[in-house]
Amino acid sequence: MQADGTTVAAGSSEWENDFVDGHWTYSLEEVWDGLRTAYADLADKYCAKTGQRPKEFSAMGVSAMMHGYLPFDSRDELLVPFRTWRDTYTGEAAAQLTELFDQNVPLRWSIAHFYQAILDGEDHVGDVVFLTTLAGYVHWQLTGEKVLGVGDAVGMFPIDSAVNDYDPEMANAFDRVAAEHASVQPIKKLLPSVLVAGEVAGELTVKGARLLDPAGDLVPGIRFCPPEGDAGTGMVATNAVRPRTGNVSVGTSIFAMVVLNERIAAVHPEIDPVATPAGAPVAMVHCNNGTNELSAWMDLFAQVAVAFGKNQIIDMDDVYRVLLTEALTGDEDAGGIIAFNYLSGEPITKLTEGRPLVVRGPDADLTVANFLRAQIYAAFATLELGMEILRADGVDIDVLYAHGGLFRTKGVGQRLLSAALHTPVGVAESAAEGGAWGIALLACYLDEENGRDLPEFLENEIFVSVDPEISEPRQVDADGFDRFLKCYREGLELQRAAVTAIPVK
Repeated sequence: MQADGTTVAAGSSEWENDFVDGHWTYSLEEVWDGLRTAYADLADKYCAKTGQRPKEFSAMGVSAMMHGYLPFDSRDELLVPFRTWRDTYTGEAAAQLTELFDQNVPLRWSIAHFYQAILDGEDHVGDVVFLTTLAGYVHWQLTGEKVLGVGDAVGMFPIDSAVNDYDPEMANAFDRVAAEHASVQPIKKLLPSVLVAGEVAGELTVKGARLLDPAGDLVPGIRFCPPEGDAGTGMVATNAVRPRTGNVSVGTSIFAMVVLNERIAAVHPEIDPVATPAGAPVAMVHCNNGTNELSAWMDLFAQVAVAFGKNQIIDMDDVYRVLLTEALTGDEDAGGIIAFNYLSGEPITKLTEGRPLVVRGPDADLTVANFLRAQIYAAFATLELGMEILRADGVDIDVLYAHGGLFRTKGVGQRLLSAALHTPVGVAESAAEGGAWGIALLACYLDEENGRDLPEFLENEIFVSVDPEISEPRQVDADGFDRFLKCYREGLELQRAAVTAIPVK
């Protein structure tokens, strides 16, 4: 990336988490295979443009899925396989900690995972000397530094926003209750140090350079910005770091981040108190299930097209463009078709497991357009259940900025999301860039010389010429979605019955 945010080259690698032995996990071997593949792809594309392979950068950064559980022992060995944010087995721990802290502790937060392991008497808890997130782990391996950006750290343990560090009173309270069940070190000794945007978080080591680039071209000594979760980097990538703004990230999960003037006093299990990478208070509505089910149906429709075309090559971008556009021709309420996108449990609707479903009455209008509209609505429905709580608490939002691959098809996801959330939704040309671009911007911020805070830097340096397209909610769409959501709420009992009736093998 250039200093003004222009992307020079990008590399990628596909991955997916797996459900193994009762936990959603992602092996560290796959992490490094994916990182090396993505870096090699980036280096090849850079070389194709410039004629030379990259050797050094002004700065680098790591962004990854937030939260989860990565416990290490004194030999730096992982004690149990990585438990991702998708795990929902931590209900007992999250409930007890929410009461103890008088602050919502979501199921996926690292402290909930750790305390649940303590409550369950898991053998490894006494050997834990370091807890971190995936971004923190990769950063540690590349730089040797056990640190974390505040936006990701707040998903490990509650932060005192006045000092941008772990809350000392809550830490003391946790140590007292943890000692009743197991012999563990004080929690603050186990957690990464907290840094904010703009602080240097270490340098690439010789070991780290070889981990990323086994070919040996990449040189050590490159500065790193603090590692962040994908929620924080998504906010940066959409320029949604000022109060009364926010962003919606639509992908494997779907979540909204709303920047506040001050933290919400009330405790809601559906609302997570988190922070921007600069430490500003944020209300987060996080849903475990995003567009995976929609993607599965897109793949199915592509297979149908291939079957009719006798194995002709199908461009998935064309599949999405055609079918998502078709959804706009459907009935505003999806014609009575109700879809549930729950591949896993969903804390907001109090489901520990999920089963994807499509339900309709005999009088429903079963068309391709209505079916697809129902699938898009399903991706937004649980998010709106959480956003309703924020509106009831008097949180004002001027605009939400959306990002994710769904918005590559212009005018569809944006229009329906604004209707679902009853809020203007903006999409910029950078909307599909995602967290990797966001962390690159935070790396650029290390070179800020004018004393500007992060919002000013982004506004005046990166997004100065960006004019996002804003979609105002259309009343007819909003009314249609509300009718869909009413049936969706009532149909959640079907989800609970399906979990019982259809066991996971």
